[in-house]
Amino acid sequence: MTKNSSDQLWLQRYFEFHCNDCGSDTGFRSRRRTFSERYLLPIFLMQPVRCAACFRRDYRLIFMPVRERLSEVAGKHSVSAVAGPDTRNVA
Repeated sequence: MTKNSSDQLWLQRYFEFHCNDCGSDTGFRSRRRTFSERYLLPIFLMQPVRCAACFRRDYRLIFMPVRERLSEVAGKHSVSAVAGPDTRNVA
């Protein structure tokens, strides 16, 4: 019985996102910053991931289900209507 539970813990550890810092279960893909993140991490099947609660950045397997980056989601659902001069946000 302990064999099955240890297998389940292993699968949960590598295929479900849980932040090591705060314990949150929501993560987002993070932008690849450096040469090693862009070209070496994919060789090892890793990707940068950011916690949605505490914003801690970490590396996880590419098979781990995480949400898309917020900026990519906003870009896909952008409104194509022309905004009038009243709706501008000017500081």
